[in-house]
Amino acid sequence: MSIGWSRSATTSTSLIEARNEERAIPHVIVKLWPGKSEQQKRRLAEAITRDVATVLNYGDESVSVALEEVTPAEWAEKVYRPDIVEKAATLYKKPGYTM
Repeated sequence: MSIGWSRSATTSTSLIEARNEERAIPHVIVKLWPGKSEQQKRRLAEAITRDVATVLNYGDESVSVALEEVTPAEWAEKVYRPDIVEKAATLYKKPGYTM
């Protein structure tokens, strides 16, 4: 007869997966014109990570940041219309320009 506490592998795995899911958000995508230096991109990603973690009460390990460069010639088609015009109701900060 065994005395003591034991945890099943299924329970342990489920708890780990639940904790990982809690840390799996948020993911921020910034779309910008090409030409910024790697240092500027790193600094931007660090600032976004810091602010998202602080405001939403997450650890830095929970935040991921992607930077997608879009040329000025493609901006209207790839960013302005699909992400700004068509999703205007989801914008918390609207741009000060129109196209």
